[in-house]
Amino acid sequence: MNELRRFFLALAYFTRIPVPAWVGWQPDELNRAARYFPLVGLLVGAVAAAVLWLAAQVLPLTLAVLLSMAASILLTGAFHEDGLADSADGFGGGYTPQRVLEIMKDSRIGSFGAIALVLVLLGKHQTLLALDLRGACIALLVMHPASRWAALLVMGTMRYVRGDDADARAKPVAEGIGCSELVIGSLCGLLPLAALATRDGLLALGVLLSILAVTVVAGAWFRRRIGGYTGDCLGALQQLAELAGCMTLLALAIR
Repeated sequence: MNELRRFFLALAYFTRIPVPAWVGWQPDELNRAARYFPLVGLLVGAVAAAVLWLAAQVLPLTLAVLLSMAASILLTGAFHEDGLADSADGFGGGYTPQRVLEIMKDSRIGSFGAIALVLVLLGKHQTLLALDLRGACIALLVMHPASRWAALLVMGTMRYVRGDDADARAKPVAEGIGCSELVIGSLCGLLPLAALATRDGLLALGVLLSILAVTVVAGAWFRRRIGGYTGDCLGALQQLAELAGCMTLLALAIR
């Protein structure tokens, strides 16, 4: 029951899906619930893939992809996209760590954030469109959990820099990530990729390496600019890792 509660906590934190009332809200349990963040990503990817497949039966693929992306954004409340926009504004407009953090905390979107959102969303749309229907569905099922696994890696290996901010939403999640969360989260996040590897090992390896490369580069950038990560950084990393994985899948699929 504890593990089921933690899964529901992760689901409530990252999506707009209603959870049973008995789950309650326990911020101190959120760090343990982090192990199920990639599993929540798999659920989001499954919904997006289902919408894509159903819409493609009656609509052109370009509109089906658009509806699929809209479904995933509605399901998560644009949680990760908001982090991407805030991070772009912060890193683009701030010259000191303190100023970067101040800008990232501002809910208003600026030029850097708007440009980043347009480019990443357009990139994902065009990449999924370039794949056939089957390939796009596979991409959604693989990249949503794998990209959230990338964010979990950063949570487990880097310092959360808003630890003194009691109002920071990610604070109870970021503190206390341990080996159990990383191991279980890795299993949940990489299981679809492992399934892909049974059909094409080189393709799966390329996707994995691209996601790891984005994680390493982004993590180094976060550490250099602000000395660690914030919740917005995790959202930005998820979006970038998802896009990188999809682009790698496309590049290797047409080799």
